[in-house]
Amino acid sequence: MAMTKACSTSLLFALNNGTRALGTSAPQLAMAKTKPSLSRPGGKNIVLVDGVRIPFLMSGTQYQKLMPHDLARQALNGLASRISLDKSSVDYITLGTVIQEVKTSNVAREAALGAGFSDKIPAHTVTMACISSNQAITTCAGLMHAGVYDACIAGGVEFMSDVPIRHSRKMRELMLKLNKAKTAGARLSLLSQLSMKHLVPELPAVAEFSTNETMGHSADRLAAAFKVSRAEQDEYALRSHTLAHKAQEAGLLSDVVPFKVPGVDQVVEKDNGIRVSTPEQMAKLKPAFVKPHGTITAANASYLTDGASACLLSTEEKAKEMGWKPKAYIRDFTYVSQDPKDQLLLGPTYATPKVLEKAGLKNSDVDVWEIHEAFAGQMLANLNAMDSDWFATTYQGRSEKVGAPDMDKLNLWGGSLSIGHPFGATGVRLMMHAAHRLVKEDGQYALITACAAGGQGVGMIVERHPDAVV
Repeated sequence: MAMTKACSTSLLFALNNGTRALGTSAPQLAMAKTKPSLSRPGGKNIVLVDGVRIPFLMSGTQYQKLMPHDLARQALNGLASRISLDKSSVDYITLGTVIQEVKTSNVAREAALGAGFSDKIPAHTVTMACISSNQAITTCAGLMHAGVYDACIAGGVEFMSDVPIRHSRKMRELMLKLNKAKTAGARLSLLSQLSMKHLVPELPAVAEFSTNETMGHSADRLAAAFKVSRAEQDEYALRSHTLAHKAQEAGLLSDVVPFKVPGVDQVVEKDNGIRVSTPEQMAKLKPAFVKPHGTITAANASYLTDGASACLLSTEEKAKEMGWKPKAYIRDFTYVSQDPKDQLLLGPTYATPKVLEKAGLKNSDVDVWEIHEAFAGQMLANLNAMDSDWFATTYQGRSEKVGAPDMDKLNLWGGSLSIGHPFGATGVRLMMHAAHRLVKEDGQYALITACAAGGQGVGMIVERHPDAVV
């Protein structure tokens, strides 16, 4: 089940043919769709009006002195400015996040208040690992389908520059007892128990609670299981950075809004993790997780990222009433989960056939694919799994494979490997890339998928709106 020659050739083709790889103007093949539209008679249409994100930055850089709600507030205000939004027209706000700042556990509420939204607009925070802002989007869609609200903001934030580091369990227990001690003697007795073991902190790790395995280690095992070589992973990562760099230079990453960070002289205007390297430089890096023979390195994995995103969703009737110009319809979505030990990162493989069946579409109907790139090895393993009849019948109970996407439709403006991956904010970035690419590439349907910790995943289908412009 190694990566096919066709897939490898497509990677090289994409790198060497800038115009076609970027997909800025190349038309899709003229093919009749299984369905001319996913509109359901009598059903309520939920639309993506617009969305933005602040630049995604490597942790420890320009955002490092801020807090998560500062980033989310900037995304909310950037969205409001982008579309001249009357903030009172919003009914509800939902943001996703993964590693929570304890002072702002409901970061959606704190960011909304800080951004000047009415204190009468409810807001809540969701968490579902790397698909948290996807969950925020579909939560809002569900509320609107149910008739509860007509206009909602969904988004997410992640701040890896200052993650919570806890005292050890022994130290926490001692401090709680000290707080309850009534006399000086009782306090001195407790303090006499203090040892160096108490002072060892608990550092956060991107590891599964159920298996105690880091995601990088799991990705390395997955790549090995699907016989994805180190060279193929480096090649795919180079593709991601090259396409992201070209998209950035061409002005295609128009969902980015600038951020004047307090204490930073220059306005932050673009993502700072996009770096086009060479195969020779990438080959020099040592394995990051499985040593000494692993294939995941810092060059072919996504990096710790600070960032925030926000998008406005509404019913189509509300959009018409307000004069908003939608970019896409939110048509179908599904969530999947599987074994977190051996199939932690295979969410796209499981979600794709389910959401296509739900929509009544085929692989060939999809014009734009946006798949979250946690690791290059994870991406290529999923492409191999999707293109395997054996995997489909053995693990998914399906009669045939769903088929891997054409490389000339996949992540043509780069992905999480290059642009960055703030866990709670990536879902909106994927959504905006999909919506904008549909316009630029004259497509109709886009499919968004992502894996997430816990062995979970999401699949979403959006359809281009007739009023859509970039």
